[in-house]
Amino acid sequence: MRAWTKAEESSSMALGLFRVCLVVVTAIVNHPLLFPRENTTVPENEEEIIRKMQAHQEKLQLEQLRLEEEVARLVAEKEALEQAAEEGQQLNENYMAWDLWSTLCMILFLVIEVWRQDHQDGPSPECLGGAEDELPGLEGAPLRGLTLPNKAMLDHFHEHCIRGAIADAARTREFVEGFVDDLLEALRSLCNRDTDMEVEDFIGVDSMYENWQVDRPLLCKLFVPFMAPEPYHFHPELWCSSHSMPLDRQGYGQIKVVRADDDMLGCICGKTKFGEDMLCLLHGKNNSVQPGSEAEVPLCARDSPYLDIVQVMKWFQTALTRAWRRIAHKYEFDLAFDQLDTPGSLKIRFRSGKFMPFNLIPVIQCDDSDLYFVSRLPGEPSEGTPASSTDWLLSFAVYERHFLRTMSKTLPEGACHLTCLQIASFLLSKQSRLTGPSGLGGYHVKTALLHLLLSRRAADWKAGQLDVRLHELLRFLEKSLLEKKLHHFFIGNRKVPETVGLPEAIHRAEPLNLFRPFVLQRSLYRKTVDSFYELLKNAPALVSEYALHIPSDHAGPPQKAAVL
Repeated sequence: MRAWTKAEESSSMALGLFRVCLVVVTAIVNHPLLFPRENTTVPENEEEIIRKMQAHQEKLQLEQLRLEEEVARLVAEKEALEQAAEEGQQLNENYMAWDLWSTLCMILFLVIEVWRQDHQDGPSPECLGGAEDELPGLEGAPLRGLTLPNKAMLDHFHEHCIRGAIADAARTREFVEGFVDDLLEALRSLCNRDTDMEVEDFIGVDSMYENWQVDRPLLCKLFVPFMAPEPYHFHPELWCSSHSMPLDRQGYGQIKVVRADDDMLGCICGKTKFGEDMLCLLHGKNNSVQPGSEAEVPLCARDSPYLDIVQVMKWFQTALTRAWRRIAHKYEFDLAFDQLDTPGSLKIRFRSGKFMPFNLIPVIQCDDSDLYFVSRLPGEPSEGTPASSTDWLLSFAVYERHFLRTMSKTLPEGACHLTCLQIASFLLSKQSRLTGPSGLGGYHVKTALLHLLLSRRAADWKAGQLDVRLHELLRFLEKSLLEKKLHHFFIGNRKVPETVGLPEAIHRAEPLNLFRPFVLQRSLYRKTVDSFYELLKNAPALVSEYALHIPSDHAGPPQKAAVL
C-alpha cells in the first residue's frame, strides 16, 4: 500500500512539472514580439515615423551646417589672431635686432675712436682718405718721397736767419709793453667806474712770448682782460656744458651778464622778511630785488643777457682812441688802427717811415682759470665766423705758454723743439706768400708740435736730432691732413698732465677736431694739400736762399723812444 502511494506521488510530481513546462512554452510561442501577427498596427505608423525621422534628420543637417559655419568663423578668427601675433612678434624681433645692431655699431665705433685717440700721436702707417676725396699722388712714400735739407744746412739757416730775430723780439717786447702800459693807464683814467668796464693789466701771449717768432714784422699779441662794472659780473657758459650745442660751435662759449642782485636768490634775505631794525650784511638795504625793474645791461645784444662781440669791439675801439688822444702829445710817432675788422690791431708809425704793429685783444677770463674768451684771435682755430655775435672763442694761449715753458725745463740743454717750430712756421709763412693762404696755419703747426712733445721722450729732442724731429713734425702734419683730423691739444686730451691745471670740464670734454672744415669744404682741402706738398718741394731752395741772403724787410724798434 505504501509502495503504491510513493509511485503515485512520483507520477503526479512529474505530471505537474510537465504542465508547467507546457505553459511556459505556450507563453513563449504566443509572445507578440517574437511572432508578430500579419494584422499588426506597426505598418500603419511607419510612414509617420519615417517622416518624423526625415524632419529630424533635416534639423540635424541644418544644425550641422550652422555648427560648421561657426567653427569656420572661429577658426578664421583664431588664424587672424595668430597671424597678428606672429607679425607683432616678428616686428618686435626686427626692432630688437635693429637695436642690437645699432648698439653693436656704437660700441664698435667707440672702441675704434678710443684706439685712434690712444695711438694718434705715435708712429702709424699712412692713412688715405675716402674714395671721393682721393687726390692725385697721395699714395706712396711719406712726404711723397721729397727730401728735406740736412742737419748742417738747417743749423746754418737757423743760425744766420732766425737766431737774430730773438734779440729783436726782446727789444720789441720791451718797447711795446712800456707803451701799452701808458696807453691802458690813460684808458683807465677816462673810464667811469660806475658805468664803464674795468680794464686789468695786459698778458703777453703767442710766439713773441714763447720765443719762436720768425715772421716779419715782429708782432706782439697782448690780452687785455676786462670786468663788468658793479653791480654786474660775467658768468661764462662753455659749449661742453650744453648737450644741444652743434658741432661747429665746439670751442665757443657765451658770457652772461648777471646782476649781483641775482645772487640774492641763495641768500636768506631774499626769502625772509626782516624787521625794520635788521639789515643783510651781504646785500644791504639798497640792493634788494625789485620785481619788474629792468635796468639796461651794458654791452649786451638786444633783448639778450649775453655779452655782444660787436658792442664790446665798438667800446674798446672808442676807449683806445680817447686814451691815445690824451697821451699823443708825449710821443714822436703816430698810432693808427691797422685792420678795420680787428679794432685791437694797432700800428705805430715812426717819422722815418718804419712801423711796428701789435695787437691789443679784449678778453674775458673764464672763472678763475687761465682760459680767456676772445672775439677773434688771428692764428687760432676758428671754424668760420661765429653763428651769433654772442659766441666767443675760447683761447688756451696762456696754457700753451705755460706748457712750453714747463717742457723746456725737462728737455736737454739746447733742445731743438722750438727750432723745429720756427723752421716749419717760416716755411709755411713763405709758402703762403707764394701761393696764398690755405687751411693750414701756424696754430696747426704748433698743435702738432705739442702732441709730439707729449709723446716723445726728452732725450729725443737733443740738438743733434733737429733734422729727424723736423721730418717727424712734417710727417705728422701730412698724416693729419690725409686723415682730416688734428685734435686740439688741450680739449679732451687725457694725456695732458693734471699739473697743467686745466678745468675739469675741459679735461672731460669730447676731443675737438681742428681739421673738421676739410670734411665739408673739399676745395679748401684740395688747395691745402697742394700747398703743403708745394711747401715740401720748395723747402730746400727756401732754406738755402734765406741762409745766404738775410731779408731786411722788417722794422726794428728804435733804441730809445722819444718822449716829449
